[in-house]
Amino acid sequence: MPAIEQTFIMIKPDAVRDRKTGQIIDRIERSGLTIEKMEKCVLDEETVKVHYAHLADKPFFPSLVAFMTSGPVVKMVVSGLSAVSKMRTLMGATNPLDAAPGTIRGDFAVDVNANVIHGSDSLENAAIEIERFFG
Repeated sequence: MPAIEQTFIMIKPDAVRDRKTGQIIDRIERSGLTIEKMEKCVLDEETVKVHYAHLADKPFFPSLVAFMTSGPVVKMVVSGLSAVSKMRTLMGATNPLDAAPGTIRGDFAVDVNANVIHGSDSLENAAIEIERFFG
């Protein structure tokens, strides 16, 4: 039987700028998941560098940091049955060109560098990210 899980979700600056936040939140809620916590803020550079440390050696890392600090994000703790995998399905493939229509990235994202949403990829990462962003 699927377990009740918590996961971390972040609507990125491009989606906030393009006023897609409400539509994304609506999709999350219509899926049966619950938003436990939600906060709109601008991330500082240090938090972004820690969050994306696994990409620090990539040539696009400086532009990723600049993008993620370029405007507000909406960070959330989302819970429900199999929340991690359910959100991964709702979001669609990381590269919007590979994301199916009807997924958040398939419908709203422009390219892999501006893909509108982040979601934890495991329960372990969800716990780390919830602690990092909500304390």
